[in-house]
Amino acid sequence: MILAAALIAVVPCANAQDMLADEVRVQNQMEYADSIELHDMLLNESYIIPSDDMYPVWENSGVHYNAVLPDSFRIDLRGYVMPTTNTKITDIFGYRPRRRRVHKGIDVKVQKGDTIYAAFDGKIRITAYQRRGYGHYVVIRHNNGIETLYAHLSKKLVTENQNVKAGDPIGLGGNTGRSTGAHLHFETILMGKSIDPAFLFDFKNQNVTGEYYVYRKPGSKYMVNGEVKIAGPEPKYHKVKSGETISKIARKHGVSQSAIFKLNGLNSRSVIRPGQNLRVQ
Repeated sequence: MILAAALIAVVPCANAQDMLADEVRVQNQMEYADSIELHDMLLNESYIIPSDDMYPVWENSGVHYNAVLPDSFRIDLRGYVMPTTNTKITDIFGYRPRRRRVHKGIDVKVQKGDTIYAAFDGKIRITAYQRRGYGHYVVIRHNNGIETLYAHLSKKLVTENQNVKAGDPIGLGGNTGRSTGAHLHFETILMGKSIDPAFLFDFKNQNVTGEYYVYRKPGSKYMVNGEVKIAGPEPKYHKVKSGETISKIARKHGVSQSAIFKLNGLNSRSVIRPGQNLRVQ
């Protein structure tokens, strides 16, 4: 009788311990879920807030548009990741006389299927396809105020309104759209205006040009050591073709040979090569 009573007394105690353990597990799971939700909320806020004042409208169309640019804007290049590990530039930023239009980015040679990465933290604004243009492409709005565009992809790996971190895979290299070979067309855009990516990224050395890049609107005034300066026109470049000379290039762009010499650290004895990029303004 005494042993039976003891067993009866023990059973409720065991059940109570099990119930208590289950309650603790549930409480831990709830706290973990709350922490994940809080982390996601803070992460989303960290992506959205920095560019709100610059870009009051969020929409998923219109890569380039007219906007009132500030006289100057400092772009934070820290925390970058190179969009591709490939280093060969096949076309540069600037006006193309043969096609009578501006090439708004730079082209980097890639192989079909190469991974393309987000350059900075940000949020996917556009994922789309243009049969006679960009092909499969992605536009990201970044916390540092600029947008980047990645075009001619074989596949997109992200969706619109998705948050991404620098270095996240956003697509695969390809040859879609108006393209004559597998490459990445890469643009850097400030409030709808394309900026030469070479001012920010050095693909050859897989690096950025500094911790910051300061965009200055042509004609705007700024101070250097107490002296007022006026921002000149944006630099223009020419990719040397076979058989071209500096005199021929100078005539094509309406500048003097001496100006090209000075801009590029050359002299009358310098030899230029096909594929070389010369600054002409």
